[in-house]
Amino acid sequence: MDDSAPAGSTPDPDDARLLRSVRRLVDRLSALPPERGDEPTPLGRHLSAVLGADVRTLPVVSEDFAPHRLVDVDIALAELAGDGPGSLLGVSGGRSSQDLGLAELLSAPYSGADVGPVDYATRATGPDTERQVVAFGIRCLTVDGVPVAVLQRMPRPEYGRSRVLLEVLAAEPAVCAVLLARLRALMLRRSVLRGQVLSFAATEYGSEAGATFLPRPHEPADGIVLPAGLLEKVVGHVVGIGEHRDALRAAGQHLKRGILLHGPPGTGKTLTVRHLLSETPGTTAVLLTGPSLHLVGAAAEVARTFQPSIVVLEDVDLVAMDRDLGTGPAPVLFEVLDALDGLDGDADVAFVLTTNRVAVLERALAERPGRVDLAVEMPLPDADARSRLFRRYAGQQSFSAAALDAAASRAEGTTGSFPKELVRRAVLAAAVRGEDATDADLTAALEELLSGREALTRRLLGHAGAGDDPDEVPAGDPAEDPAGGTSVPPGDDLPEHA
Repeated sequence: MDDSAPAGSTPDPDDARLLRSVRRLVDRLSALPPERGDEPTPLGRHLSAVLGADVRTLPVVSEDFAPHRLVDVDIALAELAGDGPGSLLGVSGGRSSQDLGLAELLSAPYSGADVGPVDYATRATGPDTERQVVAFGIRCLTVDGVPVAVLQRMPRPEYGRSRVLLEVLAAEPAVCAVLLARLRALMLRRSVLRGQVLSFAATEYGSEAGATFLPRPHEPADGIVLPAGLLEKVVGHVVGIGEHRDALRAAGQHLKRGILLHGPPGTGKTLTVRHLLSETPGTTAVLLTGPSLHLVGAAAEVARTFQPSIVVLEDVDLVAMDRDLGTGPAPVLFEVLDALDGLDGDADVAFVLTTNRVAVLERALAERPGRVDLAVEMPLPDADARSRLFRRYAGQQSFSAAALDAAASRAEGTTGSFPKELVRRAVLAAAVRGEDATDADLTAALEELLSGREALTRRLLGHAGAGDDPDEVPAGDPAEDPAGGTSVPPGDDLPEHA
């Protein structure tokens, strides 16, 4: 560094002194010994002692899992680690729980990481049960005599981490792979998802699926009013095939199956699904509807992992009509069809699709033959079915059989929602008077619901009488069989979707 002034100019004494001071500072800094930026943190020193090796020299092996597997990860790791002294450690220090990887926590001086309290979170393990899981902590265990440390983090989508993350350290790196293999196997055996009824929903931070546990419904067959043989046909296809899985596999036949329940709103599609779930205790079921149908990939993965299983896709027509561009089927619909096609043939998985507008789906399904191998129409109740519905909803009310039959006869084109509302109106009118409902109350309520001013109400209750425009099955729909079903064979005469 030259502190002399340019030729022809007078040097400034202050500038010269400043330059000399800077030069002396640089010389002193150069003479200092190099600063170690990779010294282990207090946490690093602790784990070095646990593992019997300098943690700064060990590679970190990472693996992540879907957010709905957090409890499974926690259960499996806890079982592998045991509950001995020092088997579970927390981490203290600044930003450590949000931003830093395990390597930084062990060696970066700025992390300030040390042994501290464990962070926990509560997660559901069933409709009415829950478990406290490790949200951020280190488990210390031994695999084949080799000490191993595993940092466990729960998803934090608000910080950009949408999956469960494990980071593994061991003095013998090959042991990390052994641990993870045993962990995955134990997660499969101990999973809280197996045999449960689940639904998926996107989080507010992104599209990752979070599982919600639902109670398994109880819907007996005698509570469902359908044409003779129709419910048995549906149950036979969904449940019966699974009951004979061993014989079918031995004969080289596939188990994967898809069934489409179609018909006007209120004709029993949802009740039929509830009955299927009632008839399959111990079967894993995933329910998606409307906006959550784009999570069908996660649903299919759960179904594949925890067979036997059922995936219910309700109101598929909603995604079929959700088009971003052009007039072709929506991308989400093709995701649904790809999920149907992505399972092995011997997978004991049943897909149950429901729709109120079969015409919207027909072309897309025809272009993917074999994805759905049975279509069943759920028709509007006929006279006999309406009579049974009126008796069902009348319950213990003292309406005469003649009055109920007369009301059912006049209610042509209605679904079960109509008699349900009709009986409620009759009972309410009598309750206002402080009396029990009579045939006269039933008749008065019927006249009101059939009046012109209640036309919209009837539509909202599923009425498909004169003046309504229900969705029709287009001409050319495969012929209906005697049980009310429509078989859709995987014929070769239909083009495969490109």
